[in-house]
Amino acid sequence: MRADIGARRAGISPLMVDRSPLPDAAPTAFPLWPLIATMAMQTVATMAAYSIPALAPMVARDIGVDGALIGMFVSVVYGVGIVSSLLAAGFIARYGAVRAAQFVLVCALGLVVICAQGTALSVALGAFALGIAYGLTAPVSTHLLVPRTPPAILNMVLSTRQIGVPLGGVLAATLMPPLALAVGWKSGLLLQAIPIIALILLLEIPRRDWDSAASRTSVSGQGVLGRSFALLRGNTAMQRLTFASFVYSGAQLAFVAFMTVHVTSRTGLGLVTAGWALATFQLAGVISRPILGWVADRFVDARLMLAIQGFVMAAAALFAANFAPGWPVWAIMTVAAVAGATASGFTGLAYAEYARLGGARRTEATGLGSAAMFFGVLVMPSLGSVAITATGSYLSAYGAIAALTTIAGAVLLLPVKDMRGG
Repeated sequence: MRADIGARRAGISPLMVDRSPLPDAAPTAFPLWPLIATMAMQTVATMAAYSIPALAPMVARDIGVDGALIGMFVSVVYGVGIVSSLLAAGFIARYGAVRAAQFVLVCALGLVVICAQGTALSVALGAFALGIAYGLTAPVSTHLLVPRTPPAILNMVLSTRQIGVPLGGVLAATLMPPLALAVGWKSGLLLQAIPIIALILLLEIPRRDWDSAASRTSVSGQGVLGRSFALLRGNTAMQRLTFASFVYSGAQLAFVAFMTVHVTSRTGLGLVTAGWALATFQLAGVISRPILGWVADRFVDARLMLAIQGFVMAAAALFAANFAPGWPVWAIMTVAAVAGATASGFTGLAYAEYARLGGARRTEATGLGSAAMFFGVLVMPSLGSVAITATGSYLSAYGAIAALTTIAGAVLLLPVKDMRGG
């Protein structure tokens, strides 16, 4: 009730106020179960998203398409996910965050079942099915975790939750190929239905408690989109964070997209070594996320930490641009680790900042952040590929990454009036 009155005074629709429980005193207990639930949701959804790319040669051969086209699979998931990110707040407000999480899982189940039909059309429809809900993952997590997390550990908790993204990718890359060889790729996909269905059922246990404040008022998609973009209007801090999120996420996927082919083509090292460089990048992202969150909670302001990450990304990009024969393996692995710790490790801090700046509209703000990150994933690797093809050199792509991440880091350091929605 108090939130609704404050929202009306601020000119915000009461529906769009984050209705997750707001205790009179700040929470003091670690939000173990909401953290496990949201991390598990993110992990299985991401594993589903990356399973087809992990099996690309086998899938492409069976459905009769060029293997390169399979690379578009994740692009479809993220492209459709931009829309679901921006609409997430309305869905969560109406049905509750747990119902939204279950919807994500139902769509992940739809992906594995549809793709297992084994046609080019089914693979495309499967990507679309998951994309419909994939943008809900971060807003659901913010909605559940922020009001249940002590403010002193918010950065660390949200950064830990983000481990689900690289973990899902690692599970897809390590489990799906041997499963496909053992039982076929279609059956391997269908086996994912077991943990997905189990998680849907387990989430029903806390649903009544965690979704107790859900609204039953409908809201138009156009209204939700308008309110999401309205968060940027006149809010310089939100604008700068959104620009940085776009650039950083694009840099992350550019490193992933170029790493193996760059190492093999420019240093003379084999595919196995290049694969280890990519694995080092991913592992560094997993390890760095909670550590960076802990540092931001205790020692360094999160915005400053994000700015520093931009500068370090730029340095890593410049070093990567100069890979050449004779580079020692340890130096290449070091560059990969530094790039992964920053370009892959920033997301939890960014989402915590969106939640802080969003205030009572933190679910909308997080959806806006997801949309910006997904857009970066779509745009920057593609532009980098065009630059590499046009110039015949990786220097143009990595140089652009270095320039953009430097600008984004510098923008975050500029003084700004701290504005919060609601």
